[in-house]
Parts: sequence; structure tokens; C-alpha cells
Amino acid sequence: MNLNENEQVLELYDVILKLRTREDCAALFEDLCTIKEILSMSQRVKAAKMLKDKKTYGQITAETDISSATLSRVSRCLKYGEGYKKFI
Repeated sequence: MNLNENEQVLELYDVILKLRTREDCAALFEDLCTIKEILSMSQRVKAAKMLKDKKTYGQITAETDISSATLSRVSRCLKYGEGYKKFI
């Protein structure tokens, strides 16, 4: 599935593009996601930053409690994706 062809996904992107402050982000994400989902996303961002800083998988899993499968996905996205490279 190409997410960029899904109208609902595009509407979500449009809503996110309206966010201007941390307070805006908190208000939307607290309504949109569960606390666990927000914490999981923040865990992935921290792991991506640590990978960019050349931390080892062991250091990252110890500090973030991220699963090795999720860390592997973050690493793959950091290497081949665009989002982490552009924003982290």
C-alpha cells in the first residue's frame, strides 16, 4: 500500500502540518494516540539519535528498553529511509 495515495493518511499529514508548538503537538498526540504509542515513538526517536551518535545496540537497548526487532527497524530506516535522516 502506498500511504501517499491513501486519502485518510493524507488528511492526517495535513493535520500534523498545522502543529506549531510543543503544546499543539501534545494536545493532538494525546488525543490521537495512547500513552504507550507516544512513548514507543519517542523511544524510536531516541534510538535513532543514539545510532547516529555511534552507540552500540547494547547501549541503546539498555538505555531505551527498545526491543532488538524495533531497533533493527529503526537502524534500517536510518540507513535507507528519508525521515530520520532529514529530521534527526
